[in-house]
Amino acid sequence: MALVQRKFQPQAEERRRFQRVRIHLLGRYMLSDRREYPCQAINMSPGGLALLAPGIGSIGERVVAYLDHIGRVEGKITRLLDNGFAMTVNATPRKREKLAAQLTWLANREILNLPEDRRHDRIVPRNASGLLKLSDGSEMPCRIIDLSLSGAALSGAMRPLVGTDVMLGRVAARVVRHLEEGFAIEFNHPQSLETVEDNVTARI
Repeated sequence: MALVQRKFQPQAEERRRFQRVRIHLLGRYMLSDRREYPCQAINMSPGGLALLAPGIGSIGERVVAYLDHIGRVEGKITRLLDNGFAMTVNATPRKREKLAAQLTWLANREILNLPEDRRHDRIVPRNASGLLKLSDGSEMPCRIIDLSLSGAALSGAMRPLVGTDVMLGRVAARVVRHLEEGFAIEFNHPQSLETVEDNVTARI
């Protein structure tokens, strides 16, 4: 879906307090009706951000967003934009300092054109034990090498064919490539940062 970006002018108070950084981060957000939508953050400061988003709320409405590299942020919609909105970021002074450091790193990454070969950050799960259900109904215990909101790298007794539909815990996925020590799967739908580990390690 093509999204038209309109230049966002921060409020005067925020312009004095915080410097905005142009970013291109994917994520998801939830409005007060608890429905979730995908989004892309286009600029951000420790006090606010602008999102390209398909679900537009109302000015003053509470928003909770999860952004790649940033994590969870929450605030209220302050202005409606073309195909999106601007929102505040509610944070403690300590959290704002952390955000400022993250935004500085992101800005330097853009300037240096550092490679970004994954859509979402990879993490090593606390519980690496998983159960993979194959398309023929059989099950295979597996080890979760690493994990993101969009997929996982696994190792097990066998490597399913690329293109095979599988279930990792409660999450539907598809095998997308073989690795030296296992194979990679891509989730059919992006997962939530708060629940992804519980969902992939569930035994159902």
